[in-house]
Amino acid sequence: MEEISPFEIVIFGGSGDLAMRKLLPALYRRHRAGQLPDDGRIVGTARSAMDRERYIAEVEKSCRRYLPADEFDSEVWASFAERLDFARVDATDADSYTNLSDCLGEPGHRSRVFYLATSPKLFVDICRYLQHAGLTNRASRVVLEKPLGHDLASAQTISEQIGEIFAEDQIYRIDHYLGKETVQNLIALRFGNALFEPLWRREWVRDVQITVAEQVGVEGRAGFYDNTGALRDMVQNHLLQLLAITAMEPPTSIDQNAVRDEKLKVLRALLPLRGRDAIHNTVRGQYRAGAVDGQPVPGYLEEDDVVPESRTETFAALKAELGTWRWSGVPFYLRTGKRLQERLAEIVINFRQVPHSIFDGVYGASQPNRLVIRLQPDEGMKLYIMAKAPGDEMRLRPVSLDLDFAETFKQRQADAYERLLTDVLRGRLTLFMRRDELYAAWEWVEPILEAWENIGDAPKSYTAGTWGPAASSALLSRDGAAWHEES
Repeated sequence: MEEISPFEIVIFGGSGDLAMRKLLPALYRRHRAGQLPDDGRIVGTARSAMDRERYIAEVEKSCRRYLPADEFDSEVWASFAERLDFARVDATDADSYTNLSDCLGEPGHRSRVFYLATSPKLFVDICRYLQHAGLTNRASRVVLEKPLGHDLASAQTISEQIGEIFAEDQIYRIDHYLGKETVQNLIALRFGNALFEPLWRREWVRDVQITVAEQVGVEGRAGFYDNTGALRDMVQNHLLQLLAITAMEPPTSIDQNAVRDEKLKVLRALLPLRGRDAIHNTVRGQYRAGAVDGQPVPGYLEEDDVVPESRTETFAALKAELGTWRWSGVPFYLRTGKRLQERLAEIVINFRQVPHSIFDGVYGASQPNRLVIRLQPDEGMKLYIMAKAPGDEMRLRPVSLDLDFAETFKQRQADAYERLLTDVLRGRLTLFMRRDELYAAWEWVEPILEAWENIGDAPKSYTAGTWGPAASSALLSRDGAAWHEES
């Protein structure tokens, strides 16, 4: 395994939810696993008036809360705490960056990473003030959390202005879904085996389904979410990235640009959905009061800070197609939403029925093969095939060949942020979105948003705790398909 060089990682928003819940516990885990070099520093920044000792105490409290009890070790924590430091910085105040300069000193032989776990509206100012304070150089890296813009124009503005300070190979646009073990195993499954690649095409695949379902609601983020919605929040980045990896052609190597070049081709090959086509091939919904896991929950319009009569969608389902020889005519169904029946993320490849079945109904109904790639809550893969049931008679029944990563490899799988943070520290860009990918995704999504705006209809209502509006099922049923919803 490639070793990580000495580093300094500066987390803007270092006392915020993302840093405390995900980033710092992930770095602790990498430290505990012995993957971080001794000469590696972690500096949190915030406007809060606190010193290093108080900051370390807050990080410890969060790590104890968000890590399993058996992973928190007092001795390991003591050594991890030695890496931590704090600088009081107001991201909008150029003078306060002097505090960060004093804390960091000269980089020496360390690589320097700036992780912007802040509102995107601060990204450009932070980068400019870092440059003015003399804290950036050609070896620096910057990590950007989504959302990267509200539309294509704003995404271009942010990228161009940050691009004046950091070169493209210094910018890491993070999408934590790409850090999941299963996504990388999808690449291994396709390009490390001869079995599936001949079948990974229109002649053998009936449809592809990508679902990212959440049980939670807006979770105190209504002020942000009500101006965003499911299409911008999830489809434009997470689901389109999963689609690109599923559908891309074999890259010439695992090199970062070879992989990202192929993903870009997929995004550019998406057939546009405009006007009537967009309305016909999409569904948007909004949850009303219901129950999730037996607990009553309010409707979206009853959430705090949601605009009365808001038309923001909390659910989106789409039928996408690619204009390529490999995939022409194969529908890619995308679905995401809040307050759904399960917390689930999966990619389902539905293969075509056998061209001629020698078994009639007496032997049991034959079902097409299906590959289910589960990203959460449990990472793994299942291949559904037809087999003979035990007994004297020839009776067919579907069975699954299961690959459970935790059971197979007998070790804890690193979570997405662990993997992506170590990739940033190693300088690996493969699992991060390139600027042209970002633009291509927005170019496809924007006409759908415009069509929704022009038609003026309210999102279709669905009860919290269900799989979304009935129109989502109808979107597939008119093609003779149905969502895969097996637990």
